[in-house]
Amino acid sequence: MSAIIEHFQTITQIPHCSKAADKLLDFLVEFAKRRGYSVEVDEAKNIYIHKGTPTLCLQAHYDMVCMGKAPALETYIKEGIMRAKDSSLGADNGMAIAMMMQNMDEGLDLEFLLTADEEIGLIGANKVAFNLKAAYMLNLDSEDEAEVYIGCAGGADLVAFKKESFVEGKGICYEVAVKGLKGGHSGVDIDKGIPSAIKVLGRYLVENGITGLASIYAGERRNSIPANAVAIVRSEKVLEDEGDVTVRVLKKSPQVLKEGEKVINFINLFQHGVLGMNEELGIPSISINLAIITTDEKGGVRVEASARAMSMEALQYVTSSTQKFFEHYDFSVEVQDKYPAWKPEISDFTKLVGKEMKAVFGRSKMTAIHAGLECGVIAQKYPHMKFASIGPTIRYPHSTREEVDLESVERTYEVLLRIIGKV
Repeated sequence: MSAIIEHFQTITQIPHCSKAADKLLDFLVEFAKRRGYSVEVDEAKNIYIHKGTPTLCLQAHYDMVCMGKAPALETYIKEGIMRAKDSSLGADNGMAIAMMMQNMDEGLDLEFLLTADEEIGLIGANKVAFNLKAAYMLNLDSEDEAEVYIGCAGGADLVAFKKESFVEGKGICYEVAVKGLKGGHSGVDIDKGIPSAIKVLGRYLVENGITGLASIYAGERRNSIPANAVAIVRSEKVLEDEGDVTVRVLKKSPQVLKEGEKVINFINLFQHGVLGMNEELGIPSISINLAIITTDEKGGVRVEASARAMSMEALQYVTSSTQKFFEHYDFSVEVQDKYPAWKPEISDFTKLVGKEMKAVFGRSKMTAIHAGLECGVIAQKYPHMKFASIGPTIRYPHSTREEVDLESVERTYEVLLRIIGKV
C-alpha cells in the first residue's frame, strides 16, 4: 500500500464529519508542525500551512459528509477500488488531504489551505482571510481523473417552514416507507437518473389518494439526493407495497395535519432534478434538490432544498422561482449559505495543468463541474491568484456507495508532483 493510501487510512479513523472535525484539525496541525511547517488556524477552523517562499498553494477541505455508519469507517479494497462498509468513505476530500500529507513528508515548499465545513455550505472558505502569498492555487476537490476543472456551479440552500395544526383522521394508520435507494451527490449526480426517495413517496401518496398525513421524516443531507423517506398516514383505502414503496399497518390512530393533502401535493409537484443543461460542457446548468422534509409534534413542517447553477443570474432565477413555489404553499422561506459560481476561464496556469495531465494520462479535458468548489469563493478574496482544480476518480460521493479508484489516486499524485515542479 502506498504512503498516500496509508495516510488516507489514518484519516478515516479520525472522526471528521462536518461541524465535528476538531480531532482531525488537531491531528493535521501537529502533523505539519512536526515536519517543520508554520501553521495558523482561524476562528472558522480553517488551517493555513506554509514553508519557504512557495508560488503554489494547494487547497482542499477536511470535513466529510457522514452517511450510514460514518464516522465509524471500516474500509476495504476490491479490484483496486476502495469503499467503506455501510457508510460514506470520505475520499471527498480526504484523499486530497492524504496527498498534502505526503507533500509535507517530502518537505516541499508549498502553501496548504485546508478549509472547514465545506460540505455544509463552504462555511470555512467564506471566512478565509490568511495572507496567502502564492500566485497559483490548485484545488484538489475534483472527482474525475484527467480532467482540469476551470469553473463550477454556484449554489444556495432554501429552508422553508409552515405552522400546521392537527385534526382527527380517518381510516387505518400506515407507515409508508421508501428506504435504501442509491442516493448520491446533489450536484454531480443530479443528472444520473438516481431516484429521490421523497419524490417516490410523494407520487405514491398522490396516486393512492392519501390526504391524511400524520408525519413525515425524509432525506438525509441538504447536498445529498434523498435515499430514505418515511410517512405516517391515515387511509380509508387499503394500501399495498409497490415498487420501492413498502407499507405496514400500525395499531394506532394519530391525528393528521389539517392541510396534509396540500403538503403531499407540494411534494409531488416540486420540480426536483435538472432544470437546464449546458450542452457545450455536457453538464447541468441549473438544478434543484428537494433534500429534507420533517414534521414535529407541534405540527410544524420544515423543508430544505439546495439549488445550483453555473451562473449567478441562473442561480438567482432558480432561487427566486423556488421561493415563490414555497410561498404558494404557505411556507415562509429563508435563503441560506449562498455561494458564487466560478466562471470558466482558461489561463496559462490551466494550460500548464492540462499539459501535465496529458503527460501522465495521455489525455486531458478542460471542463466545469455542477457542484460547489471553493475556488469560486476564494477567487473573490484573492484576485491576484490563478486557479485550477483536479482530483482522482471518486464515484457516488455523499452516499454509502462512495468509492475511489486507487490507481487514479497514484497517477493524479504524479500529475501533482509535475505541476509543483513546473510552477
